[in-house]
Amino acid sequence: MAGYVGYEVAGIGGAAVAIAATVVPSLLLMIAALGLLYRHRESPQVKRMSQWVRPVIAIMMAWLTLGFFLEGVNGAGWVHTLIIGAIAAIALVRFSVHPAFVVMGALVYGAFILS
Repeated sequence: MAGYVGYEVAGIGGAAVAIAATVVPSLLLMIAALGLLYRHRESPQVKRMSQWVRPVIAIMMAWLTLGFFLEGVNGAGWVHTLIIGAIAAIALVRFSVHPAFVVMGALVYGAFILS
């Protein structure tokens, strides 16, 4: 093949490089921004900014929750969505089960009941 340099990175090493190239720049910028915010945490401007960020995050989480709920209803149906939601709510609120175990339980339910 004319003009082909021949640098081919494949396999696990290539995947690691691709993930690192995707994640590391954003991670470094977030760490730098958080360091700057932490250094100026007593500033009135930073306090005011954090008061505006919280409602935005709450709205984004509500939108994400609604999207997951609608996707669950469209994919699994109302009955299964309500069963998983009710069991998850009881496990989280009543028994203080770690959310990772609740998610694993929902995945097991989906694997065995919905397949």
